Amino acid sequence: MADCIFCSIVAGDIPAEVVREDEHTVAFRDLDPQAPTHVLVIPRRHVPDVGSLALEAPEEVAPLVAAVRAVAEQEGVADAGYRSVFNTGAQAHQTVFHAHVHVLGGRAMTWPPG
Repeated sequence: MADCIFCSIVAGDIPAEVVREDEHTVAFRDLDPQAPTHVLVIPRRHVPDVGSLALEAPEEVAPLVAAVRAVAEQEGVADAGYRSVFNTGAQAHQTVFHAHVHVLGGRAMTWPPG
C-alpha cells in the first residue's frame, strides 16, 4: 500500500535499522523503544493485523512467529525471556495498521502490561 509506512520499509523506500529479513518477514528496531531490545517483526504482505493475516494467509503465520524467535535468539534475549506483543485495533494501541509483532526484552517485564 502506498500510504503504509511498513510497506515503504519493506520496499526500501524508508530507511530502517533492519536486523533480520527473509522471504516472508522483515524485522527492524522500533524508533521509540520500550525496552533495551525492541524490534518489530512484520510480514512482507500488507494486512491490517494478525487476525487478518491468519484469515487471508494462514501459511504465513508460522514464518512470522518463527522470525520472532529468531530475532529473540539473535538479540540475546531468548534464554532470559522476552515478550511478543500483537496490538490489534485502535483500542489496543495499534498505530500502524500493517500486522506486526513487538519483540521486547533485555529487562524484567511487569504484569499486567497496561
